[in-house]
Amino acid sequence: MKTFFLSFLLLISTVAFANETTWKSDASHSKALFTVSHMVVSEVTGRFNDFDVTLVQNGSDFSGSKVNVTIKTTSVNTDNDGRDKHLRSEDFFSAEKFPEATFTSTEFKKSGENTYKVTGNLTLRGVTKQVVLDAKYNGTMKSPWGNEVAGFKVTGAIKRTDFGLAWNKALEAGGILVGEDIELTFQLEFGKEKKEDVKK
Repeated sequence: MKTFFLSFLLLISTVAFANETTWKSDASHSKALFTVSHMVVSEVTGRFNDFDVTLVQNGSDFSGSKVNVTIKTTSVNTDNDGRDKHLRSEDFFSAEKFPEATFTSTEFKKSGENTYKVTGNLTLRGVTKQVVLDAKYNGTMKSPWGNEVAGFKVTGAIKRTDFGLAWNKALEAGGILVGEDIELTFQLEFGKEKKEDVKK
């Protein structure tokens, strides 16, 4: 009986693994963007040039998928060298001490025909908080080279002071130099990982 039970569990796990599809972000066709208000009246948009996203799909759609994101904080880029150096400093990302920001999903739930709510733990500057992101599935296509690709746009917002990014300056006319809320946008193109690549 014990042998039968173990064999049954092995069969279930083998079938589950066979149904998994792993997708990896294509760095040349994906972006990790953030936007924050500046001096109340305008906005600054930046990006991270070095990041990786892995999505493991468990069924016919993406419900129940698992997502892992790793972002190199040293790769922050706002097209201004002085500002980027400040963002890497202790005032903001403290990139030398905390070189990576990570996100690990805990729930990937369908919210509409092509939309999902992605809940997970974001770790930034050594602080972990739960965040909820909105994901829009843009479809799946075959590339001219025969590779299967999938597209997503993911959006959300966090409060930067929740993660220790507290530096700011008061403005003479009222308000603060840097806004509290950071808008996040991920434009993601995934490539389907081939079975032989997974086995390696």
